[in-house]
Amino acid sequence: MAIEEIKKELYNNVLSGDFELTKELALKAISEGVNPLEAINSYLVPAIELVGEKFGRKEYFLPDLMRSANAMKSALDIFETEIHKSGIERKSQGKIVIGTVKGDIHEIGKSIVAALLSAKGFDVIDVGIDVCSDIFINKVIEKKADILAMSALLPITMPYQAAVIEELKKRGIRDKVKVMVGGAPVTQEHADKIGADGYADNAVDAVKLAESLMKQ
Repeated sequence: MAIEEIKKELYNNVLSGDFELTKELALKAISEGVNPLEAINSYLVPAIELVGEKFGRKEYFLPDLMRSANAMKSALDIFETEIHKSGIERKSQGKIVIGTVKGDIHEIGKSIVAALLSAKGFDVIDVGIDVCSDIFINKVIEKKADILAMSALLPITMPYQAAVIEELKKRGIRDKVKVMVGGAPVTQEHADKIGADGYADNAVDAVKLAESLMKQ
């Protein structure tokens, strides 16, 4: 398979969400000498951006978004490993600590957001699910994160987003990190009430929000 065909297929398979084939193509691209940074910026990112646009137009639905995000991440992991081996640093848009709050074990939405943020050049530290305030905050401090992103998929866990923000204030670092919140029951009204810096109701908008917060 010619190099240009590999690049084209990488793009197309992120669009179609073919996880296994996208991984194989990424490995093939490395063996053929494709620049991993070029592969990410010129093929993976434009593909996932188009997926996001299709999702926004309701041409793609959540399962499509999930498949494409997983396909993109399978290739991204391979290319980023190669970048680290070469000693070349991929320019970071910023550091984001992301997780699902304490009492909530929902993972899919948070993981999609993390994958899309990573594809767009953010350094993403995923602390997982059922995360307490100490873990969120200690990781923010350790990594000197620019943004803390918290997901809550249950109405009963939404107040914990506020609890983490209050703990940030108590520890004197609220003004050092932007806080974005999301999740099915979360609203802009809730975000405003708890003092978050931003709210997004889907993964694509979450990436746009993170980019906007980094410009502030």
